[in-house]
Amino acid sequence: MLKPDLHRLLKRQIANAGFLPEDIKKFESFFEVVNDAYKSFDEDVKHIEVILEESSNELYKLNKALKSQVDSVENELNTIVNTIEGVIFKTDIVGNFSYLNKAWEELFGVSVDEAIGKNYKDMLFGINDKEKKRINSLLRLKQQDYNTLFKYHKPSGELIWVQLRLVLIYDKAGNPTGTIGFMSDVTQLKETELELFKANKTKDEFLSTMSHEIRTPLNAVIGMSDILLMEQFLPEQLENLQVLKYSSEHLLALVNNLLDLNKYKSDEIKLNESDFSLIEIIQNIRLPFQKTATKKNLKFNCIVNGTIPAVLKGDALKLSQVLKNLLSNAFKFTHNGGVTFKVQVLERTDYSFKIRFSVKDTGIGVSYDKQKDIFKSFVQATENTSVLYGGSGLGLYISKELLKVQNSRLNLESKKGEGSKFWFDIEFKRSKTKREPITSKSYIRETEAINLKVLVAEDNRLNAMLLKKLFKKWEIEYVIANNGQELLDEYAKDDYNIILMDLQMPILDGYETTREIRKLSDPHKSQIPIIALTAFSESEVGEKLKNYKMDGYVSKPFNVNELHKLLKFYSANPKEAV
Repeated sequence: MLKPDLHRLLKRQIANAGFLPEDIKKFESFFEVVNDAYKSFDEDVKHIEVILEESSNELYKLNKALKSQVDSVENELNTIVNTIEGVIFKTDIVGNFSYLNKAWEELFGVSVDEAIGKNYKDMLFGINDKEKKRINSLLRLKQQDYNTLFKYHKPSGELIWVQLRLVLIYDKAGNPTGTIGFMSDVTQLKETELELFKANKTKDEFLSTMSHEIRTPLNAVIGMSDILLMEQFLPEQLENLQVLKYSSEHLLALVNNLLDLNKYKSDEIKLNESDFSLIEIIQNIRLPFQKTATKKNLKFNCIVNGTIPAVLKGDALKLSQVLKNLLSNAFKFTHNGGVTFKVQVLERTDYSFKIRFSVKDTGIGVSYDKQKDIFKSFVQATENTSVLYGGSGLGLYISKELLKVQNSRLNLESKKGEGSKFWFDIEFKRSKTKREPITSKSYIRETEAINLKVLVAEDNRLNAMLLKKLFKKWEIEYVIANNGQELLDEYAKDDYNIILMDLQMPILDGYETTREIRKLSDPHKSQIPIIALTAFSESEVGEKLKNYKMDGYVSKPFNVNELHKLLKFYSANPKEAV
């Protein structure tokens, strides 16, 4: 007979199967085995349930601890992020804000809750259309990062400058899902930058104005000394005239150096390549320094190694200025021995010539610890150099900057008391022009007569007097007007071959006067060559001269021979521009 405490499942199965009592008795041992199996299984289930419950409790405790740690880290990160002065943000791929730290409210004056979910284009009113397109391009083209500066008007009306940087973020598959970025208030920095820009602009305007004011009387002084040297003078007056001319030209060089210094520091100097004769430049430089050498009882050797073509292509003006600066320094600091100026062809190809220029002297030399400093502006070899030898300390700095524009550098070898050697290498292009080099005669004052009728606008009495004397010597027919309006009145009465136009004049300046002339209905009158005659440098007025359709430029103080050459050109070619 089966035990009364059968397992519930076994009881249910026996009842459902409809076993007869004799069948139960017959299979009693089998049913006992099944009954024991069911009871054993229940014990196993209970054991597993206990284990699962214990594991669940452990997991609950671990999860609670982990959540506590996550909350702690999140709080720490939020504390750190919210104490950062800049705005940290996150957007989706179309630019909607999904996260902003508290700095957003302080910087932009809008609550975080109000900004979340809004697009940056709706919130950052200061970003202009161009910047919006750049950000859209970043999001669309999957660019790596973006950086910009923009103005933003707070709801209070306050204007601020904001620096923005953002980068794309990606999912595991490498697809961009949005951006993360940083914004900071750079208003103070930007306002300082604007103030510095204004200060620099004021400085530039001051230098430009002062240079004009200084150049104008210098033009008269240098010009008058040229005229005196062209006339008959007593032998004992020659030295006085030479001193007068040298001193005025030295002052002009100092003014030019100061102006050039300003240009170099603002990166305004550009390379201006054209055909030139290197032999002619060497001759032009050698002749005046030969006189200096004779006067100081020094030797001056000018050596050219290698065959130099008749014409090269490069910036002859900048090259000449560097060579003059180096030779001037060499003679200034040399009392015994001499100076050697050497030009050496290093390399030649079908397209270019690489040439080395060197100036070596037997002068006072430069100590090793000062050799780097002398290439700085306003720095000289010793504290008393300026007192003993004069000069501004700008020559080598300007030479270095001029060479930098020409992809070259100035080198120095020197020992104190044993002289110095400066050298540099420049690669000049071959020119397609074929002509023989011209022997320079620039040191001779031109007196050849010129058949020309000139109308001049010049309000400075001394400069007008200088032009009158020059025109008289060159037998030029001329009229000088005191301002632009006087020139227009005179031009209406008579015809001329060329107009020399001062730019700064009372009543009507040179620009407006030129505009009025170009508007004349008579093409013969309106197309007359007009040459700017001004104390402003060409870099300051060059673009404006083109806009007002002027035909050329002559700098004051002008070179007498260059002015003669210009007027002679228009005498032979009355309708051609320079």
